[in-house]
Amino acid sequence: MSRPTLLGISGSLRAASTNRKLLREAARVFGDADYIEADVNFPLYDGDLEADEGIPAAVQALSDQIAAADAVLISGPEYNKGISGVLKNALDWVSRTEGNPWADKPVAIMSAAAGRAGGERTQVMLRMCLYPFRPRLLQGPEVLVAASADQFDDQGRLQGEMNVKTLNALIEALKAEMAR
Repeated sequence: MSRPTLLGISGSLRAASTNRKLLREAARVFGDADYIEADVNFPLYDGDLEADEGIPAAVQALSDQIAAADAVLISGPEYNKGISGVLKNALDWVSRTEGNPWADKPVAIMSAAAGRAGGERTQVMLRMCLYPFRPRLLQGPEVLVAASADQFDDQGRLQGEMNVKTLNALIEALKAEMAR
């Protein structure tokens, strides 16, 4: 079997985002795979823009990456008790592309947030947003990295026994879902 391709989608645009760190750590824990990190820095969805100019090339690229990936990892912060506008915008834009790249795709979600709940509400809302696309969305275990600025070492490795344990369990569940 060839090496699987994992696509990571961060709900934060910051280069040093703890959600990017969490995605990279998840890919490292996964092991032998090709990891691609998506670029979701898109214009805000606007039906007039779509009508005038069509689907932006960056949006089509993401849609194609989702379709080609063997599995997708999504990690997002919690902004005002929900998913970031960046992540919702990316989902809205991809929904406008031909076909449904999410259909039957194994998807694991995680969150890293400054708050003590670790992005729990983000995960609930993200599940609702992904539901109409019909991915094979893992229901757990929930990787909720609270006080995320303090949870990664200088090499970007996740710290904390519970964080590491749940991330490993989620990746094992993702591998099992991919093998299904």
